[in-house]
Amino acid sequence: MSMINSEVKPFQATAYQQGEFIQVTDQTLRGKWSVFFFYPADFTFVCPTELEDLADNYAEFQKLGVEVYSVSTDTHFSHKAWHDSSPAIGKINYYMLGDQNHAISNNFEILREGQGLADRGTFVIDPDGVIRRVPMYLEYKGQHYESLSLAMVRLLIGLEHPEHTRQGRMPDMLPGVQLLPDVEAVPV
Repeated sequence: MSMINSEVKPFQATAYQQGEFIQVTDQTLRGKWSVFFFYPADFTFVCPTELEDLADNYAEFQKLGVEVYSVSTDTHFSHKAWHDSSPAIGKINYYMLGDQNHAISNNFEILREGQGLADRGTFVIDPDGVIRRVPMYLEYKGQHYESLSLAMVRLLIGLEHPEHTRQGRMPDMLPGVQLLPDVEAVPV
């Protein structure tokens, strides 16, 4: 079943963020764009490269008014231990949601049945709590955030703000922030 244009189902979870445990609910997402990044497990080999890439681009997401949430079926305690012990994961300033009861992974239809792990996937959610984009990935293939999520968030925000659209260009998502670089028109 496609989740695009569906509202995020109710959930409540504890996240680890910048040295604190914080309660996050579906209502926390309201009022700003969000990216939910699901990955299988802490202390693995591929996941830290993805999470580090996302951490390296977190400031760009913040400039766009977008909050980032990583989610695995590990606990928030596991997230803290991984954050404290890994230089790559130690860069993370966004929310790391613990989903040990699988409620969030089930709500987003990304839980691997019988394994208790989430598949790899990214969900872009608008300020009304509606899912706007859902890319999924092969288990062994990592995701690259600079080219994927950030570009998609820019595009989606731009489409939600037609007042910033100019003739002959993709829409800019926010005043002063360019969606795509200017390019010369090529005659056909």
